[in-house]
Amino acid sequence: MSPVLHNRILKIAGIPAALLLLVIALLASINFGVADTDWRSIIEAYSQFNGTNEHLIIQQVRVPRALIAGAVGLSLGICGAVIQALTRNPLADVGIMGLNSGASLLVVAAVTFLSITSLSEYVWFAFLGAALSGVAVYALGSIGRDGLTPVKITLAGAAIGALASSFTHTILIANEKTMQEVLFWLAGSVEGRKLELLAQVFPYMAVAWVGAYLIAGPVHTLLLGDDVATGLGQRTVLVKLATGLLIVVLAGSSVAVAGPILFVSLVTPHLARSLVGPETRWVVVYSGLIGAVLLIAADIASRFIAMPREIPIGVMTALIGTPFFIYAARKGTFKK
Repeated sequence: MSPVLHNRILKIAGIPAALLLLVIALLASINFGVADTDWRSIIEAYSQFNGTNEHLIIQQVRVPRALIAGAVGLSLGICGAVIQALTRNPLADVGIMGLNSGASLLVVAAVTFLSITSLSEYVWFAFLGAALSGVAVYALGSIGRDGLTPVKITLAGAAIGALASSFTHTILIANEKTMQEVLFWLAGSVEGRKLELLAQVFPYMAVAWVGAYLIAGPVHTLLLGDDVATGLGQRTVLVKLATGLLIVVLAGSSVAVAGPILFVSLVTPHLARSLVGPETRWVVVYSGLIGAVLLIAADIASRFIAMPREIPIGVMTALIGTPFFIYAARKGTFKK
């Protein structure tokens, strides 16, 4: 099926349209919620701040969670596009690298054995756990004469993810206090997160966004096969290593701030390809923008489904992603 934006001019024109939609989503996230606010209050919260509850909610709650949801969604969308291109698996997402499981394991271990309680401290343990999982997956997937292949990295990610999840569940079962402290983080959420958390990892996110765009061309060449890519003069091992590092940074920084959020990195590359076609560089750009809008929209919806209480944003993305996964599998997306 022909993509909606079938030529370069339309693809370029679609970017400012997507950015406008992202701005609208951000403003909607700041305005809508359990507490009543309006557009005038949003402006006055920064131009004429008076310390009222309304202004405090806007500055300290709504704006931070909107920006965090946007940054995490952008990272997960880009990460999904790169993962699916690297593994040549259209149903791959951050879970395939075992990154969410590794981050969760290290956070749970830190809470249990080091008595870590602060979200700002969760960030670095989650980042480290995701990085260690990524290294383990890459090392395990590189074993053998053929080196790193899509099938081997997929199997390695599944194995490391299952192993880390089993250890996590063992710790949680043995320590109910830990379960109570990390349960909401494990479900994935941007509620209650401060901008300071995002500031800690944002530089890594930004560098990885640019890096993913720059490496998208060589990664697209890998889709032709390693032999063809090598024949075209590409250093396939270096490209795979650099791509794996970017995946770790994107997924690790996202899970560090918002917890393990599934399915965003699965769904967004498919939506992007339906808009711009299979070229990886365009898919990376649009998948990131779609991911940002999708996660902000999911966060807004999470405030109203069980009002006045909120449900974790990870539950909302699961409600969106699970039917999509089933549909894609039934339509034969696994086939090459």
